[in-house]
Amino acid sequence: MGIPAWIWFVVAAIAAVAGLALLMTDRARESSRNRERARWAELRGWQYVDEDEELPREWSGGAIGYFGAESAVNVVAGSTFTSDGRRPVFVFDVVADGVIPSVIVAVRCNRVQPVLLELWLASVPFQRTEMPELLGPVGQRYAFADEVAAGRALVTQELVEAADALGGDVGVAWFEREWVLASLAPNVGPSRLERLLRDLGEIADIIDPSEEAMEERYVPAQAPVAEPPAPDPSDPEVDEPGVNAPGEGVNR
Repeated sequence: MGIPAWIWFVVAAIAAVAGLALLMTDRARESSRNRERARWAELRGWQYVDEDEELPREWSGGAIGYFGAESAVNVVAGSTFTSDGRRPVFVFDVVADGVIPSVIVAVRCNRVQPVLLELWLASVPFQRTEMPELLGPVGQRYAFADEVAAGRALVTQELVEAADALGGDVGVAWFEREWVLASLAPNVGPSRLERLLRDLGEIADIIDPSEEAMEERYVPAQAPVAEPPAPDPSDPEVDEPGVNAPGEGVNR
């Protein structure tokens, strides 16, 4: 004896209701994230737009290439202050295959870097088609670059320490043209985004220092001037106190 048709109908109805509830929950969560991001932008005096289909096309590396970003939503544009001055910033969620896998934070430098450099956590399955060449482990991350020599020149001890300080929730940080970018989980709040903006601002100052900072960093310190030696009383050419040098009279 087969299962009655009405049971299948009930099962299908339950599945439909569950799916609808899940969809409504996702939309409510997304709406809450939209409002939170928009409110944060307003408090900072930054611009906010719901969607920008062109923005992800500015980059091809890091999380943008890994997820195959199709558009950007919940986009915030503004500027942040670093020790070398103000720098433009973007914060946005990427959309890929109809879902939001990541939020991207980007800080703009003044100079274009000669290499695409990616710093991936070892715990992240970072392999993708057309991956840059592996440079090797760099602190807590693996470094990849499209130009090996330029990539190695960019990786300094100062940069390694700054990258390690980003945190274990930053799957990848990367440098592409004049931008420093990093990827976080999409459910992070404004406070975490603020900290990451500060950290990326410090990295931007490292790889793109101002002229004043470069002068302080690279101009060698002046050698100390040696004091002249004290006169030796035993030297016959040294006048004793009260004795005039030959050919000199006494001042009266």
